Amino acid sequence: MKYFRTHTLALLFIITTAIACSSNEEIEVTAPDIIPSNLIIAIDIVGQHTGQPNGNGTGQIKVTASATNASAYKIQFENNISIENTTGIAEHEYLNEGINSYIVTVFAYSETGNAISQFRKITVLKEDEAGPEETGLVWSDEFDTDGTPDSSKWVFEIGNGANGWGNNEKQYYTNRNDNAIVDNGILKIIAKRENYQGYNFTSTRMKTQGKYSFTYGEVKVRAKLPKGSGTWPAIWMLGDNITSAGWPLCGEIDIMEHVGNREGHISSAIHNQSGFAGGYYGDEQYKEDVTSEFHVYGIEWTPEKIIFKVDEVAHFTYHPDTYNDHTWPFYRNQFLLLNIAMGGNLGGTINSSFSESVMEIDYVRVYK
Repeated sequence: MKYFRTHTLALLFIITTAIACSSNEEIEVTAPDIIPSNLIIAIDIVGQHTGQPNGNGTGQIKVTASATNASAYKIQFENNISIENTTGIAEHEYLNEGINSYIVTVFAYSETGNAISQFRKITVLKEDEAGPEETGLVWSDEFDTDGTPDSSKWVFEIGNGANGWGNNEKQYYTNRNDNAIVDNGILKIIAKRENYQGYNFTSTRMKTQGKYSFTYGEVKVRAKLPKGSGTWPAIWMLGDNITSAGWPLCGEIDIMEHVGNREGHISSAIHNQSGFAGGYYGDEQYKEDVTSEFHVYGIEWTPEKIIFKVDEVAHFTYHPDTYNDHTWPFYRNQFLLLNIAMGGNLGGTINSSFSESVMEIDYVRVYK
């Protein structure tokens, strides 16, 4: 019994001493490293689509990044410009004009300070800040020279086309001064009832195809419209590639259409490959004096949208949800057209008493 008691006391002494020592010392516990992973980067170049791969000219981008186990991000742009936050979302505007390539680098950090990174190369367009009015007039016809319209700017469609230009129209288009003449500074397109080339009506359809076309800008046409049931005047545009791509893949922009059977209702529209009737999208506004007074019919055309106006009052804006060759063929050059059709699918019934009516145009102007 003595042996047992002696050894028991010794063991208790050792245990007590160990406990006492441990109570006076801190035990350091090292947390495991947290390593970020699965870094995903998306970069949206503002206004980018099929026809504008480098954006809309604002030079703006939006970066969205995410990573597993990341608590903070650093998005680095050119010249060591960077944004640090916890969301992984950052916006940036490049200021160098023209089309330039840049590297965007994203770092993802964990709570323990570990990091991973990736980079993306992007190409961005930055245009001059000047708007259309500041840049100024780039093309116009003021119709200052009386007589035949300027052949350096306009060409004429001749005939009735296939199936009345595809619309069952009743007129035969000519290049005669009887149907198109500049008089006292005003272009006059004249629709007439007369027997000519087997048709009962004549008129003019003139265009800038092969003479002038453009992409983006403002168009303004000051005009007074013809009066009479069955008249169908139009100020409009078609894509340069109509001869190769065909209609409606070339795109059509109807700046102004008016039918005498609905006098005062000014309609505007676009046609493309994306839907019914060549992807028709449009709207209208009412002006009670369009056949007695001049008004300015126009559009603002940018890489993202087309705004249609009468006297600077907008009534329709086209901006598709997605941009591709079917919804947005309007990244290519278009040329201008002026005409009066008679009857047809839109013009409707021609009044039996109709003899003659005129569309008067003061000017056609394009701004960039």
